[in-house]
Amino acid sequence: MPITGECFCGNIQYRVNGKLRDAKSCHCSRCRKAFSAQASVSAFVDPDEFEWLSGESLLTSFVGKHGDGLQFCKTVDLHCALYIMVGFSKSP
Repeated sequence: MPITGECFCGNIQYRVNGKLRDAKSCHCSRCRKAFSAQASVSAFVDPDEFEWLSGESLLTSFVGKHGDGLQFCKTVDLHCALYIMVGFSKSP
């Protein structure tokens, strides 16, 4: 069963056509700052199983000095909070 999602304003939509893997919670200072929360939650997705449905051109990116980063919607004020983590290597 596909998993679909969108940013708060609805301009960016995506679908995951596979399973989420290796779900994690992170409490590092970078994640707490990026998500304005005490932790973040993430999971790995095979790139071949991820699909943008609309609004991919509305994404903007931030890549940190460690090579990891975020993509987010740039259509509302600063950003409307679709955060996609990018740049991580595949887990075994």
